[in-house]
Parts: sequence; C-alpha cells; structure tokens
Amino acid sequence: MGAAFKRFCARFCCCCCCYSDDESEEEKEPLISPDTLEYFDREAKKRREQEQNLWSEPGDPSHSERDDDRILYNLIQNRNQTRRGSLAHRRLSVDIEGMRDLRREVRDKWKMILENLGFMAEAESLLTVSASASYDRMKNASASRTLLHTLHSETSIFNTREAPPERYLFILDRLIYLDAAEDFLAKARRFYPKRDTDDEDEDNPLAVNLPLLLARVNRTMNGEGGDDEDERLDEEDGSGREDNF
Repeated sequence: MGAAFKRFCARFCCCCCCYSDDESEEEKEPLISPDTLEYFDREAKKRREQEQNLWSEPGDPSHSERDDDRILYNLIQNRNQTRRGSLAHRRLSVDIEGMRDLRREVRDKWKMILENLGFMAEAESLLTVSASASYDRMKNASASRTLLHTLHSETSIFNTREAPPERYLFILDRLIYLDAAEDFLAKARRFYPKRDTDDEDEDNPLAVNLPLLLARVNRTMNGEGGDDEDERLDEEDGSGREDNF
C-alpha cells in the first residue's frame, strides 16, 4: 500500500511525500563538514587574538622573539592557569590590559594620521597585519625599515624607548607602494613631535615597566614569591595601579 501510494504521488503530485527515505536523509546532511567548521573557528580565533594583542612580531607563532611579546604571551598563559576572580588573576589582568592599551594607543595614532591623509575607508585594512605576514613578500623592505627607524627616533608615535614593533614594517611597505609614506612621516612629525625622555614617561599613563613584568612572569613560572613580593615590586615600580579586573 505504501509503495503504491508513493508511485501515485510521484506521478500525479508534486508534494514531498514522493521523496524516498534515502533522499530525505541526503537533504538532512550538513552542507559544511565539521572539520571545515572547526577550521573556520580556528581562523576566526586567530584573527580575534591578533586584533586583541596586536603582536609586535605578528609572524612569530611562539611570541618569543621579542621581549614585549614574550611577556604578554606568558602573562596570558599564566592567567589562563589562575583561578578566575582571585587576586592573582586580577593582577595579571591589569598587567595584560596595560600592555594591550599601550599597543592600541599606538595603533590609534597611526589610524588618525592615515585618516588625516584621506584614507578614511582604507585605514582599518592598511593597519591589519595577519599572522601570515612574510618579509619575503614585502616590496620595499629596506626603505620600510629606514622609515620605521626614523619614526621611532624622530617622533613620539610609539610611546616607548624599546625597539618599534615589527608589525608596522608591513604597514609602511604598503604606504610606500601607495606613494604616501613620506606624507605619513611628515604628519607624524607634526602631530607627534619627539619629546624628552623624562617628559615622555611622565605624560604617558599607560607606560608599562617591562623589566618589572618580566620579573613577575619569571617568578610566577618558577612558583616563587607571593603577595608580599608583589607588593614590594609594585612599590619599586611606583605605578600605584589599582586592580580593576
């Protein structure tokens, strides 16, 4: 009876009852495999991590080639192993956000100059540097490095005496290709003139004491010290920061 009814439907009807069970099962199969979805999730996570941490050396997956990247990475790893809501977790969060804020401030300076040059719609794309960035693909590597050194030595766009982040080499390479690098340098000199070292440290509330953070990270990884030691280091730093996390 069932088979005869299906044959009738297939001949005289256009409803779904004429489909076979196998056809119904095929329709229920997902269009995208779980492996593909997992790959997309990993890539999206990498992009979020890049945007959040703004690694100074974006092409280094270990985040160990530069001191500032290594410190930030170790702080994040230590926080992941710390009980959420604990004093140690809050202190690590303060240090992590301090470093992230400093990096975002530098990026915002670059974005402001790019928009001032007329790259209103393109600024975000020009500032995006992925983990797949390669020096071999740069068209003007030598000129980009020279410009990066000039920006670091003749302007206050980087807020630090440490070596400038390598990620901005790729951005300068794009600006050279667009014939806008010299204009960018001129704007940077105008908007962010070089300041005395002492004034630079005093005027920058987001300044991060890398040696202090490195000492904390090493002590935490070695299982040494405690709250009293943290308080002593805070007093030496003189930052007086409050725990906001």
